[in-house]
Amino acid sequence: MLNFFKSSKIIYGLKAGQVNELLVKPDHIELSEECQEVSELTEEALTEVEPLEEAIEQLNQRLCAEVDAGAGNTFYLCTDGQLHIRQVLHPEASSKNILLPECFFSFFDLRKEFKKKFPSEGELKDLNLQVMADYLNVVVDSSLHAFTAHMVQQMSEIVLALVSEPVCHQFSFPEKVNDKFETGTCSKMERVDDNTVIRARGLPWQSSDQDIARFFRGLNIAKGGAALCLNAQGRRNGEALVRFESEEHRDLAMQRHKHHMGTRYIEVYKATGEDFLKIAGGTSNEVAKFLSRENQVIVRMRGLPFTATAEQVLQFFSPACPVTDDSEGILFVRFPDGRPTGDAFVLFSCEEHAQNALKKHKDILGKRYIELFKSTAAEVQQVLNRYSSAPLIPVAPSPILSVVPPPTFMPPTAAVTGVRDCVRLRGLPYDATIQDILVFLGEYTADIKPHGVHMVLNLQGRPSGDAFIQMRSADRAFLAAQHCHKHSMKERYVEVFACSAQEMNIVLMGGTLNRSGLSPPPCLSPPSYTFPHGTAVLPAGAVLPAGAVLPVESAAIYPSQFLLSPRPLAPTTAFYPASNPLYMNYTTYYPSPPGSPPNISYFPTGHTPSAGSVLSAPLIRMQGHAPSHAFNSGIKEILSMVHGYQVSLKYTHDCIIISM
Repeated sequence: MLNFFKSSKIIYGLKAGQVNELLVKPDHIELSEECQEVSELTEEALTEVEPLEEAIEQLNQRLCAEVDAGAGNTFYLCTDGQLHIRQVLHPEASSKNILLPECFFSFFDLRKEFKKKFPSEGELKDLNLQVMADYLNVVVDSSLHAFTAHMVQQMSEIVLALVSEPVCHQFSFPEKVNDKFETGTCSKMERVDDNTVIRARGLPWQSSDQDIARFFRGLNIAKGGAALCLNAQGRRNGEALVRFESEEHRDLAMQRHKHHMGTRYIEVYKATGEDFLKIAGGTSNEVAKFLSRENQVIVRMRGLPFTATAEQVLQFFSPACPVTDDSEGILFVRFPDGRPTGDAFVLFSCEEHAQNALKKHKDILGKRYIELFKSTAAEVQQVLNRYSSAPLIPVAPSPILSVVPPPTFMPPTAAVTGVRDCVRLRGLPYDATIQDILVFLGEYTADIKPHGVHMVLNLQGRPSGDAFIQMRSADRAFLAAQHCHKHSMKERYVEVFACSAQEMNIVLMGGTLNRSGLSPPPCLSPPSYTFPHGTAVLPAGAVLPAGAVLPVESAAIYPSQFLLSPRPLAPTTAFYPASNPLYMNYTTYYPSPPGSPPNISYFPTGHTPSAGSVLSAPLIRMQGHAPSHAFNSGIKEILSMVHGYQVSLKYTHDCIIISM
């Protein structure tokens, strides 16, 4: 009822003062019949009263004058529960940018004080003024006061009964309302109570941890307890995990489900301490030292040149927005091998300096424009965890076996000698298929090796515009490049180059090949990472065919949509020797399932397949009765599993046969 009334009464020791009552003008003067009946108010009466800000100021002046605050006397508010202060007054004042007096940041909860003195008297949630009054034999004549004034009179009598003999209760530890959100760090080793964490969803993308604290104003968020979540691309996804000081505050936060932040409503759900630590927890001493400077505003820089230095960053921001502690206030984000990612975090001592810095959004540093965003301590932890906490992953710790019988997918001599017996197509339409590529190559399709067409996909599984073709000889690859270069496919011209198998493999594993030369993928071989004795690995320069079989423990590092379950194969199939171990962090591209004219039933005009020239299509049999297997799976789910392959399905009474 604080939208309409503010009533108070001063208690001096064992004596109660007068009731102070002020009406507050609501935002919308529309009273229901029930409200008018209980409050005895009319809409006309409310149109003439003061708004919230003036009413709070008048009430504070009256209270200070009555207790003679100028003489050093202090007073505390006493409320019937938490809702009036935490869920009404503070959120309302925050939304209207009203600065509350100091007395509204500490108060006594009468229900909790009663429970402290009489712990066996029912549950806290079941207590109310009437229950407490009946237990203490307090009687208040309701005819003398109306509406909230009667409630205040009843509260004052209960307080007097508690502090008087024989109860003699002392009001010692008032409830506190945090006046600002404190940033800080969180260790992954820290224990976080599951009952103190919530997940907020639907946040504006530009919101910060301070905006989240403002949304939950009145509730105490733990230090560093607001963590904005990032998506796979390192951008905010509109979610945040918030850790409160107690379960009680978490439960009050749940009541703000679908309250509004600006024009958007925010969904609030329960979360776990493990969820919070995954986002906000960190182990890096460098990050802990960087974030140890309290009350700093963090700005994230994205798109930095890889050669950028701390001096260049300082010069970029000076002189209008000096960086805290100069170069010590800059944290560059790097890969585990020390290579820069193009991201950095910068500290500013105050909000004014940070706002001046943000005005440089998309200004030029070197030859690149720089994106600037207001950031948080949790975002620093997430970005650093994403790039530097995870160890480099071995590509394959055990033998790679080919699904297709010999000849093997990649002759080892080709990778070693650099024979240019492959063709690279660049600039393909994004909707191009293997069939379109075979039509484009025309007569040279007869020279493609079995399973020798590789569409290059990006991390989202979409075509990147590149493809590689393995030809039967370097001469045919050269001729194909000469005759097909810059021919058109679906109104786009396609560049065609001859390349070696080694170059093809490096591009498929995340490297680049352009006029400047060959740039390997992020794959170093640190001496601290070694393979177990007796295992074989994929050497640098060898392509992992999409039809290869991996053990279960290795399969997790590859995109699931083009991996099949491990199964035993004939021991005659070759495997790669244990030499030149290759490590990778995150690849940008990966190969599609390979194709060729025979396995998609394509033959150029004038070429008739001879007997035995067409490879029989590999078959997969799916059999089982698990709840997630054949009998409960539809065609859509099965096709999703073998996404990218040319397949046909056949159902039998107990299994599904997939022909590829």
